[in-house]
Amino acid sequence: MKNSPRREMVLWFVFIACFLNNAGVNGQGDNTGFVSIDCGLPEKDISSTLTRTLTYSSDAQFIDAGTNYNISAEYITPTLSPQYFNVRSFKTGIRNCYTIKYLVAGLKYLVRATFMYGNYDGLNKEVVFDLHIGVNYWKTINISDPGKTTIAEVIFVCPVDYIQVCLVNTGLGIPFISSLDLRPIKNHLYPAVNSSQSLVLVRRLNAGPTDTTIIRYPDDPYDRMWEPWSNLPYWNETNTTSYIQTSPNDLFEAPSAVLQTAVIPVNSSEIQFLWFVDPTDDKFISYVANLHFSELIQTDQKREFTITINDVPWYKHSFSPKYLYQDTIYALRPIDGFQLYKVTLAATVDSTLPPILNAVELFILLPVSAVTTDNGDVSAINAIKSSYKVTKNWNGDPCAPKTYAWDGLTCSYAVSGSPRITVLNLASNGLTGEITNAFANLTALQTLDLSHNNLTGSIPDVLSQLPSLSVLDLSGNQLNGSIPQGLLKKTKDGSLTLRIGNNMILCSNGTSCDQSTRKLNGSTMAMAIVVPIVLVVILAAVGILIIYKFKKLPASTWNPTINPQNTGHSTVAHNVDSTSIKLENRQFTYNELQQITNNFQREIGRGGFGIVYMGLLVDGTQVAVKIQSNSSTQEVNDFMVEAQHLTRIHHRNLVSLIGYCKDKNCLALVLEYMSEGTLEDHLRGGAANTRPLAWRYRIQIALESAQGLEYLHKGCNPPLIHRDVKPNNILLDAKLEAKIADFGMSKPLSSNNNTHVTTDHVVGTPGYVDPEYHMTCQLTKKSDVYSFGVVLLQMITGQPAIIKGTEPDNESMNLIQWVRERLITTSDIERVVDARMQVDYDINSVWKVADVALKCTAQSGAQRPTMTEVALQLKECIELEAAAGRNSTSNFHTANNSSTVCTCENY
Repeated sequence: MKNSPRREMVLWFVFIACFLNNAGVNGQGDNTGFVSIDCGLPEKDISSTLTRTLTYSSDAQFIDAGTNYNISAEYITPTLSPQYFNVRSFKTGIRNCYTIKYLVAGLKYLVRATFMYGNYDGLNKEVVFDLHIGVNYWKTINISDPGKTTIAEVIFVCPVDYIQVCLVNTGLGIPFISSLDLRPIKNHLYPAVNSSQSLVLVRRLNAGPTDTTIIRYPDDPYDRMWEPWSNLPYWNETNTTSYIQTSPNDLFEAPSAVLQTAVIPVNSSEIQFLWFVDPTDDKFISYVANLHFSELIQTDQKREFTITINDVPWYKHSFSPKYLYQDTIYALRPIDGFQLYKVTLAATVDSTLPPILNAVELFILLPVSAVTTDNGDVSAINAIKSSYKVTKNWNGDPCAPKTYAWDGLTCSYAVSGSPRITVLNLASNGLTGEITNAFANLTALQTLDLSHNNLTGSIPDVLSQLPSLSVLDLSGNQLNGSIPQGLLKKTKDGSLTLRIGNNMILCSNGTSCDQSTRKLNGSTMAMAIVVPIVLVVILAAVGILIIYKFKKLPASTWNPTINPQNTGHSTVAHNVDSTSIKLENRQFTYNELQQITNNFQREIGRGGFGIVYMGLLVDGTQVAVKIQSNSSTQEVNDFMVEAQHLTRIHHRNLVSLIGYCKDKNCLALVLEYMSEGTLEDHLRGGAANTRPLAWRYRIQIALESAQGLEYLHKGCNPPLIHRDVKPNNILLDAKLEAKIADFGMSKPLSSNNNTHVTTDHVVGTPGYVDPEYHMTCQLTKKSDVYSFGVVLLQMITGQPAIIKGTEPDNESMNLIQWVRERLITTSDIERVVDARMQVDYDINSVWKVADVALKCTAQSGAQRPTMTEVALQLKECIELEAAAGRNSTSNFHTANNSSTVCTCENY
């Protein structure tokens, strides 16, 4: 159960005088099956614990991200274990994961991560980040003291034959790690651990030790770390050198070295200790506690006591420990419902000796809720990653959690069963080499886009065996040979759309290309020269004939600006061929546009650029056909700029270009269809009278839009500034997934200056234009951040960017000013919240989004966050809303109960 990332449950054991920091380790022996990783250690180096009982290896083989650092020399002491001397730090990527392979699925493992900041980066600042085990949240790591060590431990059932430990950047500092341990344990131990829940360690305490040494391996065969725990002068310490026996079926196997020491009360018949949860945290955290006992004194007297928690019997009978024999009292069900827990061991009236306590373990019960991606898909995508050395954010589980799904992947999330990879987009990723057969193991794949890479060799026939593959784009590579018959058959029966353009030596007719490599004799050489010349002449003649007939067509056959209800408008044709911009996606002919739009039957949008029509491709894909019809040369240039940008950007939160039409009489883009229209429709109510969105959908749309802009700023080379971010340019699909659209005004940063681009004049939509850009004509990434801040304020308030005065004498007001005035005067967020959300929101989540929005709209660009920082903050807002349990969809309408159509501004 996850709490706020800024808070961590604080456990206080009354009168605990020892701490884990810098303690030594004793013992020596074998450690078969252990994995011990020294994070940040140079490759091939090894290190040891202080007494050299455990050997640690470099982490280089377990992760392919991060940078090695040494901690500051001032924090290195003689008692500090060498694993803390260095760290691996992760400045890039939201999620970075260690992968430990060759485990046994279904077995239990103990995993421990350690952290010591040691001011390794010279910043000497507090660091907070999250730790995940696989796809599930594990713990929030909060580092405030650079000299303190922090340990996180979890016992869990491994669902597959590997585990991944992931560090997640929550926007509160750079994640880092010192060491990582994995220890297999017997499957009958810790019965509370199963496939649906894990145990996260809070404290593991060894009562009454004779020194401050931590007991671990080899005294504990599972290398559990037992902290010394004493409370002098209130508790007496007792010990024995005799071996403490355990049952073969013991469920915990606390080591004899731990059970050989114990505490008993002084001048009292009770032992008390307590722990509490921070009052701001969820008091319904569930705990599991284990109390370990063994009688160390051979006597005829009676030692008998009861155990209560908050004065309620925890163990229903009185208890008497056995001499030199281990006993453990543990919860049959989790403990929860309180903020303060007081454990009391009280002697019974018949007891002649006070109670005794040897050791305590306390855990948080962690539900295992998230489901991992299908194991076959994971193996396949990792093989693909390895083949092409993909270095983008391909870390951790490919599909889960959904927030951290890999770039370029779309996954299906069934109510039951594992997520499956259905779309893989590796277009323009610089892939080299042949097409690996590993793609054929993604058996749920529907779309595979490998276009615009440097792939060579032939197309493998195994791709035709993918049962659900409906789109295969291999255009813009260097493939050769013939198209496999299996793929040709699928294209002929209409089940597959195959794109193979711009592969100069690929035979597209399915016949063998072997003849092309044979030595030409004299007659063959002659044919090779004559035939192409004849073909060129024939094609030239046909082209002239087509142009002649096309010019003879009546004006009504093609006139994109003519309204079917009003034919009084005319158009001016543009010689688009003169432009230097070259498009690389699929090229449609005018006749094909007629076919897919059913002769331009259904108009779904209209604007200054022309008309948008609904279309349907032969494979059943709905598309939007945007046709340019303005007479302005600048409008044509903007249109072509948008097309150029769309050919090189690929992200799940950006509208995709499917193709284009470009000739002297027709200029059109074919785009993916977004059935739920614009964000503006849902915030302000478009012509379709759409109902307002619930708050949790608004912040999800905000996050997805932020991720799209983040990609433009960081994922594009050169970076791209959108320049017209507004709700009308944020489109929603049937699942309300947001995608940024309309790149006609976008500007790339030059390679010589990656901070700004100077424009001749300021363009954009009033109310959204960055004031710095307006004053200087210098466009920066922070200009998009400003515009996005205005959009966030609109999501909160439901108001337009410029609020018109209600009275004739009232002047219009900028939305930013409107919000600031109300919050400054009353500090009441509800004064600005859109009343149409009907109070269905978590007030803390709204406040946080408002804070982000106001930071985005700071007058100075230097004071604004980056889009990466904005995205991280919005994720926290979503977590706040989810923690409040607001999962109602009462304010959400779907495509099935709405007649929403896209307005003219959508595309």
